[in-house]
Amino acid sequence: MKVFNTMTRQKEELVPLVPGEFKIYACGPTVYNFIHIGNARPICVFDVLRRYLEFLGNKVTFVQNFTDVDDKIIKRANEEGITSAEVAEKYIAEYKKDAEGLGVKPASIHPKATENMDKIIEIVESLVEKGYAYPLSDGSVYFRVRKFDEYGKLSHQDVSDLESGARIEADTEKEDPLDFCLWKAAKPGEPSWPSPWGEGRPGWHIECTAMIKNHLGETIDIHCGGQDLIFPHHENEIAQGECCTGHEYARYWMHNGYINVDNVKMSKSLGNFFTVRDVAEKYGYEPIKYMMIQAHYRMPLNYTLTVIESAKASLERMYTCRDNLDFAIENAPAENMGGEEEFIAMLGEKKQAFITAMDDDLNTADAVAVIFDLVREINTFITTPHAKEALVKGAELFDALTNVLGILYNRKKESLEEEVEQLIAARQAARKERNWAEADRIRDELKAMGIVLEDTPQGVKWKKA
Repeated sequence: MKVFNTMTRQKEELVPLVPGEFKIYACGPTVYNFIHIGNARPICVFDVLRRYLEFLGNKVTFVQNFTDVDDKIIKRANEEGITSAEVAEKYIAEYKKDAEGLGVKPASIHPKATENMDKIIEIVESLVEKGYAYPLSDGSVYFRVRKFDEYGKLSHQDVSDLESGARIEADTEKEDPLDFCLWKAAKPGEPSWPSPWGEGRPGWHIECTAMIKNHLGETIDIHCGGQDLIFPHHENEIAQGECCTGHEYARYWMHNGYINVDNVKMSKSLGNFFTVRDVAEKYGYEPIKYMMIQAHYRMPLNYTLTVIESAKASLERMYTCRDNLDFAIENAPAENMGGEEEFIAMLGEKKQAFITAMDDDLNTADAVAVIFDLVREINTFITTPHAKEALVKGAELFDALTNVLGILYNRKKESLEEEVEQLIAARQAARKERNWAEADRIRDELKAMGIVLEDTPQGVKWKKA
């Protein structure tokens, strides 16, 4: 498998530090509100990355953090008249509800910034001791950007270019306008923790470095997140992490593209800001998940009503195919009817085509296209009776591939009530007796109950309207 590494700006063979094992860190949400559709993209995309690596037989340790102490959380706590901890717990619960709705697997570990305070302070102490950081008189601690010669290597920016756009705050003791905060001195009414420099709380960037070191070690295989995090967040993570340990921070960096709304950048000020919950209440969660994976993860994604409605229709095609396949399996003859060997060979070709697409920098767009090729092949194959073994193999592949993409997770085997079963049997008997009026009457009765019938060469199929 090859992935595009933001660090080198090229596709590279994905080789883990330990064969067959991947350590992945994905930046999670700051929990002060419901997640929006922009937040959902990395959550969905890198869930697929994890699923695919596991599909290939790898062990994956997937860590996604919760930023549970932050200026935005404090502001929300003051607005709601509750503590920052209560705000964080409230929106962690809401996040988990949305993630479950999107069919996203829980992370192996979901650490919180507040649970890693000892490690955060330990790293800041190390950076101060090594001369990479310095405290101010108020107890804040800053990182010396110019002391790290490789600063800017992820975002491919020179320090001189960054300096020209930097501004130094008034009345600050910062040595350089580029220096960033590792530890913030406490302010009245804000949550704080004791440290060698006085009461305070961590800067944004240091928490991820601490959680990676605490849960995954000094060097990880893949660090991923949204494109907006490349600078300064991930750049600063690298600086503080590598200066602390002396080792490479992450071997591969993967970043997803932005989401626009009707071709305009999503923004609260423009009124085109949508939470996942808002969209899900109207269209359901799964079309959102499908929308996120139908395009290549590095490309910009444009959210429109047409796109989400198209996603819903595409999923319905897949669900219908899978349900029809179940019906064919239930009514399959015991013996081969011809064409089974060719069908099984086709399944092997589709599986390989899917793997080829996913091996090319997680190309979910092409992988989705392969699944629709499979849908067409299955739909054609089941128009006539075929042996159960071949049909079951088709179902197994269909389920395996859609599971990698994290879709079709709402498929449930429906069961008919005894009354409905009796009505269908009575209608079949009426048709056998050529009593068309009675057969039509029963069909209408079932329709009124929300049951739609379809007569096929293999028998009667039904679905809820």
